[in-house]
Amino acid sequence: MTGSLYRGQAGLPFSSTLRVYEPLDAFPEDQRPALKAAGERAASRAAVENAELLASLGRITRPGGDPFPTGRTDLVRVTRAPGVPVADESNDSAAAEETSDGAALLYCPSQLVLRAGLAANALMEGIHGPLAELLIPEQQRDRHQERIDLVSAREGATRVHTRASTWGIPFSWFSLFLESDPQEVVEAGGRILTVRVWAPIGEALDRLRYAVANLALAAPDLDMLDDLTQLTEWLELFHADSMVELDYGAVADKVYPDESPMDVRLGIECLAEGDMTGAAAAYRRLASRWIPIRQLARAS
Repeated sequence: MTGSLYRGQAGLPFSSTLRVYEPLDAFPEDQRPALKAAGERAASRAAVENAELLASLGRITRPGGDPFPTGRTDLVRVTRAPGVPVADESNDSAAAEETSDGAALLYCPSQLVLRAGLAANALMEGIHGPLAELLIPEQQRDRHQERIDLVSAREGATRVHTRASTWGIPFSWFSLFLESDPQEVVEAGGRILTVRVWAPIGEALDRLRYAVANLALAAPDLDMLDDLTQLTEWLELFHADSMVELDYGAVADKVYPDESPMDVRLGIECLAEGDMTGAAAAYRRLASRWIPIRQLARAS
């Protein structure tokens, strides 16, 4: 994989993502051919990342100032899930595929139209008046709502497969993973371009529920408990054979090797055991790693 993928990100905010990949038969039958075709068109994961980056930069400079994706095309990421049972090929309703090494293919559509709408709504919640109109004019928001309505009418209730975070990774995300989970370090030109970590959704949910149960007893007022509860409710929407991926993005070059999953796990275990000293030590390690990253959001 070449470094050209991320060279265009110089000066852009660090962006990390949490994605869910589902087997093809988890999607409505009429969506499967398009998903499969989109996945086949992507020559590599780097090609998908590069296309998404170029498209986002293109929207910023689009004539007319409309920053929203049009929905004409939707990129799809594809990954393999070793050990996930492949559907019986004799069952016509099952569209799961199999690679040469016996791994099921899993799909994560970008869903840019829906995600852009959610992001704009979140932004507008804290901004009102002339500033809101300057950032995203009402006419553009209304036009994009029409696109969202078209997607909703075509696809029905849709699970959003991707969550994004800028300038750092929420601590709650790390509770889904263990240090032993498979990961990929993508490097080029002496830099780490990204790190990706995967976990089966069943294991990720077990870890989340463990964290929620222990924090509910030991620290019910902790903000992280709400985040963990929301993550649990989100992951419960997906197929049982799905995979969860944490994609660090360019921030990986600043923090890797990263022990955050271990620190979150140890912090929760210490709270459950009443070990406030151990919990505080785990938090200090997390803070020393991530607060400097978050401060970059306010740097000039």
